[in-house]
Amino acid sequence: MGILRSILRHPEDIYPLMKLKIAAQYAEKQIPSQPHWAFSYTMLHKVSRSFSLVIQQLPVELRDAVCIFYLVLRALATVEDDTSVATEVKVPILMSFHRHLYDREWHFSCGTKDYKVLMDQFCHVSTAFLELGRQYKEAIEDITMRMGAGMAKFIYKEVETIDDYDEYCHHVAGIVGLGLSKLLCASGKEDITRDYLEDINEVPKCRMFWPRQIWSKYVNKLEDLKYEENSIKAVQCLNEMVTNALSHVEDCLNYISTLRDPAIFRFCAIPQVMAIGTLAKCYNNIEVFRGVVKIRRGLTAKVIDRTRTKADVYGAFFDFSCILKSKVEYKEPNAAKTLKRLEVILRTCKDSGTLNKRQSYVIQSGPNYNSALVVVLVVIVAILLGYRSGNRH
Repeated sequence: MGILRSILRHPEDIYPLMKLKIAAQYAEKQIPSQPHWAFSYTMLHKVSRSFSLVIQQLPVELRDAVCIFYLVLRALATVEDDTSVATEVKVPILMSFHRHLYDREWHFSCGTKDYKVLMDQFCHVSTAFLELGRQYKEAIEDITMRMGAGMAKFIYKEVETIDDYDEYCHHVAGIVGLGLSKLLCASGKEDITRDYLEDINEVPKCRMFWPRQIWSKYVNKLEDLKYEENSIKAVQCLNEMVTNALSHVEDCLNYISTLRDPAIFRFCAIPQVMAIGTLAKCYNNIEVFRGVVKIRRGLTAKVIDRTRTKADVYGAFFDFSCILKSKVEYKEPNAAKTLKRLEVILRTCKDSGTLNKRQSYVIQSGPNYNSALVVVLVVIVAILLGYRSGNRH
């Protein structure tokens, strides 16, 4: 019923949701027939539907490389995330994962659900990897080696300071951007943070990478943030984490502004718009500590459908920053710092000179809809899309 309630509140989502479904069906028809490629693209769709659609924007050769790059790093993260794997087993695998890419027979059973399937049948990914061009293979191997070493380091080392946090984020996220840049360069076409509750409840031990330098201001133990009696402090801590993330927005916009190829631009821009949208959704939101917080699927469909130009990107960042700014309460301990960083982002978007060239899909007063017609359309869309609440994005 979640999707039905969402569309009733946002009937303007119906058209982009339908387009997203059609795009997904088209993408499924483009899956290659060879078993290893069929497995890779099918698995990509299962572990990340939205990213799968974004990858489909790319030219075929680059699309194959990015697909395998994503699956390799997803598999690496599955090893890191599985707390049931003993440290003395996990660390050597993380350190040597880049070498396993050349072994068509290698696999390692860990993870759950689709991630376990990915790991159990990783030989298909290795087979596809070996068919990529030399420059693509070298880029993927290099990033996998560096990420695996960084992950292994933080198996032993706790995240104490903000510098530690930045280093960990570099190893598990920032370096992904570096790898994608290498792949984009190899193609010759370019020169160039949400799951608190899931992580804190991991067994046999929690898996959290928020820096002690921040969370220790609010609670004595990191896991205390999930308890209802600490709700105010938990939100304050979350807001400081979001504020920290905002410091990277300018670099993000600068990078996107250098991209020339339209398909590559969309591939890079869509996840960044989703990221600033997620920050706006998470800010001042206690639900982050109660379950998984995501922007609604209809808005995701709009982002994928309507992020096409630099004007769209600057406009979306401007609008989401305005939403975030409206949620800042002046009694917040970090309100001044948050507002200062938001003002920098808003000024950057204004200075781009593009805000008057786009139509906002984030902040808008929609037209009046006939309620009976909306209900009929919602039911039809729900049937056609086959949605169930809780579907993976």
